[in-house]
Amino acid sequence: MNDIPLPRREALRRLVALAATAAVPAPLAGCRDTPAPEETEAPAAPPEPTLEVPEASTEDRARLLGWVETLRSEPVGERSSAFRLAAARVGELAIGTPYEGFTLEAYLRAGGSPTRTEPLTLDLTKFDCVSLVESCIAIARIARSDEPPTWEAFAREMERMRYRGGDRDGYVSRLHYFSEWLADNESRGLVERRGRQLGGVPDDRPLRFMSEHPDAYPALSSPEVLEEIAQTERELDDLTRWVVPTEQIPQADPQIQTGDILAFATSIAGLDVSHAAFAYRDSNDVLRVLHAPLSGGVVEITDATLPEYVAAINQATGILVARPLDA
Repeated sequence: MNDIPLPRREALRRLVALAATAAVPAPLAGCRDTPAPEETEAPAAPPEPTLEVPEASTEDRARLLGWVETLRSEPVGERSSAFRLAAARVGELAIGTPYEGFTLEAYLRAGGSPTRTEPLTLDLTKFDCVSLVESCIAIARIARSDEPPTWEAFAREMERMRYRGGDRDGYVSRLHYFSEWLADNESRGLVERRGRQLGGVPDDRPLRFMSEHPDAYPALSSPEVLEEIAQTERELDDLTRWVVPTEQIPQADPQIQTGDILAFATSIAGLDVSHAAFAYRDSNDVLRVLHAPLSGGVVEITDATLPEYVAAINQATGILVARPLDA
C-alpha cells in the first residue's frame, strides 16, 4: 500500500478546535437539596507525575495528529476487533517510513550513564521493529480517548509499554528481551499472549545473550549494569515462551488476525526472538507481515505470506503471538 499524505494543516486546525472544546466546563447538574459540596465531592485525584518529554519535530507532531484523526474518522469494525485493527491501521499509515536501529542507545553513545534514568526516545519518522509495534499501539490507544492527541500522551503510552511495570529508571528497567516485553505487558492487561492456545510448544532455554555478549551493548561496559542484566536474565528462567513452530503456522493461520503482535523465535543461543511485527490480512484474507525490517529499510507489508516469511528467516524456529488490548 502507498503511504497516505498527512493532512497537517487540517489536523492542526482540528487539534485547536478539540482543545477549545475540552476547555468548556461540563453542564451543571442542577440545584438540589444536597449537602455542601465539600461534604459530597470525592477528593481530587493527585496530578500525574511530571514526565520529561523529548522535543518533537514538526513532522512528528503532524504524523501524530494526522494518524489519530484518521483513526477517529474511519470505522474499524466490531469493538472486539477494533483496537487491534486500529493499531494495524497506524502501521499502514507508516508504510514507507525508514528503518533505523539502535536509536534508544543514542544517549549512551553521547556519553550518558546507564545507571541514571534513561531518557525517553520517541520518533514517528523512523522506526526499528519494536518501536513500530509500540508506536502503533500507543497511537491506537490515544485515538480511543476523548482527549486531544498530544506528544505528552504519546510519551506516557510508550513509557508504560517499554519499561518493566511501566516504571522508567536506568537502562536495566527497559524490557530488552521481547518475550519479557510480552509477559510484562500482559501482566498489566495491555496485551494477551496467545501462543499456547495456538498450539505453541514451550521454549524454556535460559536467556543469557546480553550478559554473554556485553561487547555488543554499550551500557554493559559498566560492571554494575552488567550484573543487573545478568540478574534480570536469571529471573526470567521461570518465564515460559510458547512458540508456534514454523511447520505448524499454517494450522494456526486462521486464528491469527490483523493487528496481532508477532515475535519471531530464534535458535540463537541465549536469545528469545530476532524480530517483531504485526500480522496483516490483505484484501484476499492472505496472512502477511507488517513490519519495519532491517533488510529493505522501510516499513512495509511483505509479499511473502507469514509461513513463507518465517521459513525464510535464518535460524527461526517459529512465532510467539500476542493480541494488543485497549487498556
